[in-house]
Amino acid sequence: MLNSKGFDLWADGYDKSVGMSDEDGAYPFAGYKQILNVIYNRVLTSKSNTVLDIGFGTGTLTTKLYEQGCHIWGQDFSARMIEMAKEKMPKAELFQGDFSKGLVAELERNRYDTIIATYSLHHLSDEQKIHFIKGILPLLQEGGCLYIGDIMFETRVELERNKTLIGEEWDDDECYFVVDELTKFIPQVKYEKYSFCAGLLSIKR
Repeated sequence: MLNSKGFDLWADGYDKSVGMSDEDGAYPFAGYKQILNVIYNRVLTSKSNTVLDIGFGTGTLTTKLYEQGCHIWGQDFSARMIEMAKEKMPKAELFQGDFSKGLVAELERNRYDTIIATYSLHHLSDEQKIHFIKGILPLLQEGGCLYIGDIMFETRVELERNKTLIGEEWDDDECYFVVDELTKFIPQVKYEKYSFCAGLLSIKR
């Protein structure tokens, strides 16, 4: 698993690496751009003013929302990625912190129209995901929505089948979403599939 130093080293080439994987329709980022585009359009359609992005990376999605007038808050654990995102969004409220240990206090004090986590929560275990998601839902304004775009599979059988097909390239250090297992604990989750290895979860308050 990449730590903060690993992401610092990867930061400058991150967007290119993701884009190449997505364009090739390959694991792990097949469907990435489509998911970000769907979230972008839904946030703007809902006229959300305040957006919290968890694990925002270089700000690929939130920069677009920022340019449309959204007030952006975020947390990431890579100092270099925060630096790059801050250059694009100078007025955004961006904080460094390991979200596996929770959100920084400044973010927990606010309420948001939309919370986004794209390709970040697979660094949490299944148990941590459930705890984390339940913990951030109260930070939504009434009627707000949490969007989670990530590598995910509908069932454990589907995950294992893809793991076998992908072989050596499969990252055993990451813990991917299994939708039917998550919904046992958070039944209000809505799931949409965008590629063989990616999907979008939506949870409204």
